[in-house]
Amino acid sequence: MKNRINQLLEEVNQLVATNQEELEALRIKYLSKKGLISELFNDFRNVANEEKREVGQLLNELKNSAQDKINEIKEAFNSSSSSENKTDLTRTADPLKLGTRHPLSLVKHEIIEIFSRIGFTIAEGPEIEDDWHVFGALNFPPEHPARDMQDTFFIEQNPDVLLRTHTSSVQSRVMAKQKPPIRMIFPGRVYRNEAISYRAHCFFHQVEGLYIDKDVSFADLKQALMYFAKEMFGENTDIRLRPSYFPFTEPSAEMDISCNICGGKGCPFCKHTGWVEILGCGMVDPNVLENCGIDSKVYSGYAFGMGVERITNLKYQVKDLRMFSENDVRFLEQFKSAY
Repeated sequence: MKNRINQLLEEVNQLVATNQEELEALRIKYLSKKGLISELFNDFRNVANEEKREVGQLLNELKNSAQDKINEIKEAFNSSSSSENKTDLTRTADPLKLGTRHPLSLVKHEIIEIFSRIGFTIAEGPEIEDDWHVFGALNFPPEHPARDMQDTFFIEQNPDVLLRTHTSSVQSRVMAKQKPPIRMIFPGRVYRNEAISYRAHCFFHQVEGLYIDKDVSFADLKQALMYFAKEMFGENTDIRLRPSYFPFTEPSAEMDISCNICGGKGCPFCKHTGWVEILGCGMVDPNVLENCGIDSKVYSGYAFGMGVERITNLKYQVKDLRMFSENDVRFLEQFKSAY
């Protein structure tokens, strides 16, 4: 696969186009969803584990080189056309302000990028779901409070149709359709029937992860989460795992990181504990595996889930969740230098 990547990299560096039609054809050939580079990303799951980090870096380099080359040719066309007619009478008299990516998008893409380096691919699912994929398959008992209307948005009072409360519903869909090994992350928007305040909202964003294979252990989970914490918050970040409970994992834990503001010494942000909780995790409960048609005597796995808003709060020290959805340009402009 590395030979194929290097071959495409040489091709990309020599790309030329004489008009916009040729440029678009090149973009489709290399960068579209069915292009050559996307095919390599699809084949990435077949790469041996010991080579995934190296191959992943080469794939990202290839993709970035292709995008830069296409943009370079496009800018050459634009500069050529502008030199022919330097005065654009249709432009507004006021200078146009540049936009920026939303801070949640920035952090979500960074989370995806970090886990892609260790072999995780992406899967997405519907936001309007059924009870089985959100609760039943994930070992939620019928009397669980999450099934009540005060915690979940149901569609037209139908207890079988609801807005998903977590992206774990995508996990249950993937496990039911795909045989192990499974190594995926699931980004998306979720909904819960909560009062809106500076620390809670009725919709927010999650990234969950799932790894199922033979002989997967809690040590594998800890290593993956430690890698994520250090890549996201810095090499000096420490983690700790505290016992917890979730219906779909056993044993379960919540993970804290050393406060990135005070360095673990204690401050008002971490309530003087030196630690900040960022996610929940655990080993996939055997009942969940069996519900989804996976033999729990042969396979084991781990799962984790984090709120994108929570990670964004820690990374950029945004203290009010409502600011993410108010579209205040003054707030969004602070992230121009972040991409």
